[in-house]
Amino acid sequence: MNAPKTAPECADILIRRAHVVTLDPENRVISQGAIAISGNRIAWIGKDSDAAKIQAKEVIDANDQIAMPGLIDAHFHTGQQLLRGKLQAIARSRPLKLPVWKNYLIPWESCLDPEDVHLSGLVAYTNMIQVGTTCFAEAGGPHPDEMGRAALEVGIRGFISQSTVDQSENIGATVPPNMLLTHDEALEKNTSLVDRWKDGDRVKAWMSLRQVIVCSPELIRDITVEAQSRDVKIHTHLCEGSYEIDYTAEKFGMRPTEWLESMGVLSHRLHCAHSVLLSDRELDLYEQHSLSACHCGFGNYSIGHPRLIEMWRRGIDIGLGTDGPGGGGTIDLFQVAHVARVGQQAIHSSTLHWKDPISSEELLRVATHGGARALGIFDHVGSLEVGKKADILLADTSRMDHRPMQDPLFIAASVLVGRDMDTVLVDGRVVMRKREMVGIDVERINARLIERMPIISERFEKLVG
Repeated sequence: MNAPKTAPECADILIRRAHVVTLDPENRVISQGAIAISGNRIAWIGKDSDAAKIQAKEVIDANDQIAMPGLIDAHFHTGQQLLRGKLQAIARSRPLKLPVWKNYLIPWESCLDPEDVHLSGLVAYTNMIQVGTTCFAEAGGPHPDEMGRAALEVGIRGFISQSTVDQSENIGATVPPNMLLTHDEALEKNTSLVDRWKDGDRVKAWMSLRQVIVCSPELIRDITVEAQSRDVKIHTHLCEGSYEIDYTAEKFGMRPTEWLESMGVLSHRLHCAHSVLLSDRELDLYEQHSLSACHCGFGNYSIGHPRLIEMWRRGIDIGLGTDGPGGGGTIDLFQVAHVARVGQQAIHSSTLHWKDPISSEELLRVATHGGARALGIFDHVGSLEVGKKADILLADTSRMDHRPMQDPLFIAASVLVGRDMDTVLVDGRVVMRKREMVGIDVERINARLIERMPIISERFEKLVG
């Protein structure tokens, strides 16, 4: 994108006196920098001294704050937001049954009414904004239209999707009836959801296949055809557990990714969460077919040896994700990046005497560039560049934790956490200002939580108790 050399005469919003961490191709860091926003896009970036004559409807003084691209959560479960801490409480009284996803997560989602999902979305997306996430990819849950409604209200960018399960005989557990669909129901729910949201800009819909073990081959093929015809992605979990590998090996004589290739369904439209237990051949298939992936740092290291560094450096489109608050309690992607760095060091450094296999700066790019590439929107977000959409974080660096400010990029990548966010813009609109949400009644959300949580929890306990 060709940046204008001179500042524009006017703008809708002008951010002044910031340390601008662009993460652009030149990796520019502009201390005492300024950003002009027109409509929902960045119109100009430069030195603050060149911005004095810009006439703006709103001026944001970001003195000594870091301005940087919003983070992208490439794998999130909206319907599990209200589950935060519940499983840990259960585990104190009785052993948890594994795997958690089939014994607790799907049953929890089955307990949610449409208004509960809307509430879950309001809590989740407000939480995201407050910790610096400006875009998310929903993994697939119940009542996705309510997720979209909540996302529009909060002002976040996102991709919603429908939980898609059409077989349960392979998992040794009973899927609640309202979470189990027929083939035709699953196909219709996915296609109609995408069609309803196709004209959205900030919020759109994808297809979903929950896992190969709970989706029939016929549904996998048909969802792939429909996703291709509508030019949308398919969100799935792949190579997340050994049970997936055992299932496809026993039934088809192949590992999961190899089996999907044999059906002709691998393409850039397949977005594969976790992607932990990959063989060398499967990693080759990811690269060959341009699959995208997501590394969930809070949970992946309990599964196996995540091949994040190899995937990133091969050019595979991989982002970072929280997996929802069930993963690590927090949905702060800055913390996910920090955990991912420690995890990759533990895996590579101990065996290869390799002090710094991946830097914090690279992981910040995974959380921005990688997430945007994985979601197919890097032309629009993921860095601060002229012409891209204005999804911008302003981080408070006034505390001693950030001092001395010798290198804003280092602070952004290695020190910042979500609670350092002061002001957040999405699509050129301020959605949080000075830690206060704009247009969202947080007190009302908390009141609804107090009302609904006992009801949802009672339903859940009846299912799993």
